[in-house]
Amino acid sequence: MSVLAVLAPGQGAQKPGFLTPWLELPGAAARLRWWSTLAGTDLVHLGTEADATEIKDTAKTQPLLVAAALLAAEHLPMYDVALVAGHSVGELGAAALAGVLSPESAVTLAGVRGREMAAACALEPTGMAAVLGGDPDEVVAAIEAAELYAANRNGAGQIVAAGSTEALAKFAAQPPAGARVRPLEVAGAFHTPYMAAAERALTAVATGIPVADPHKILLSNRDGTAVGSGVEMRQRLVAQVTAPVRWDLCQRSLTDIGVTALIELPPAGTLAGLAKRALSGIEILTLNTPDDLPAARDLIARHGVVPSGEPTPQFRVVVSTAAGTFAPFAELVEGTEVRSGQVIGQVSTRQGSVEVTAHESGVLTEWLVHHDDPVAAGQPLARIGGQM
Repeated sequence: MSVLAVLAPGQGAQKPGFLTPWLELPGAAARLRWWSTLAGTDLVHLGTEADATEIKDTAKTQPLLVAAALLAAEHLPMYDVALVAGHSVGELGAAALAGVLSPESAVTLAGVRGREMAAACALEPTGMAAVLGGDPDEVVAAIEAAELYAANRNGAGQIVAAGSTEALAKFAAQPPAGARVRPLEVAGAFHTPYMAAAERALTAVATGIPVADPHKILLSNRDGTAVGSGVEMRQRLVAQVTAPVRWDLCQRSLTDIGVTALIELPPAGTLAGLAKRALSGIEILTLNTPDDLPAARDLIARHGVVPSGEPTPQFRVVVSTAAGTFAPFAELVEGTEVRSGQVIGQVSTRQGSVEVTAHESGVLTEWLVHHDDPVAAGQPLARIGGQM
């Protein structure tokens, strides 16, 4: 079975002028002006004319990245994409692509998130540094011993330390065995308790934003698992401001689920580079300009939910929330009508049985696993849908 993933990059991936070719597409400039009003910053200027220094501003970069991912995704047949994930602020874009948030809500939250994180960075001198190489466990132990935080674990031999600038300087002077430390040009210690004020401010806004359960596999930065509840994903998006980004676990889930191809949305390159080092035997495409759209659509046609040339149904993929052994309910055969909230099977784990429920009403179109099959957390179990 082919499984295609679409990934949204995080802060640091931006480049001056990277949105210029996208604004030549019909309606793109108008859409970006509307989102600029929601984000409280001029996204058209930031994506076309702003220099590297201006787009490095956390308050501006975060809504720019979310808007860029959503703008490009509008030109893809996303209904054929089974899985989405985003790195750091990219999770807001991924949540919108999975149907948890509206695009407008995602851009609005990105604007609030960026402004509040920038304000939190100004409270005291903090920063981040990439630790390249070394034994991962030893690196994390050394980071913690230096009174720093392992803020990002990106896989492929890259862990990001964060904390006070004084502690980072001492850490860089005596790096862990076999590792080198490279300071990052960021405003402060993201994904650490230093961002607590930003988390409180984001909570106050996010709790008033409506959410829906995802209609795609949506991986979480917290632990790499698939989240099936919109309310839970909203909570995770807020808590992510102070919690580490475990992209290494997201990549492990991509492997466990059996992803065969992935597309990184603009500004693409960072996540694709990590995937090339961590994943094997999959097709990887970086979508940076509209000229890349034909290749992206072809990749979706070959690896997407619906084979090319067939009528387009809207599928909802039911995923396992735990690792174990799956047992579908015997009376549920393909073609059966199921209702939202109905239990369709269970996963037997070491801690006991976990029920699997359908989050949408529709027709059970296909079982993707069978009785007593071993399953991983986030693995697709069934498709529920109907003809559009």
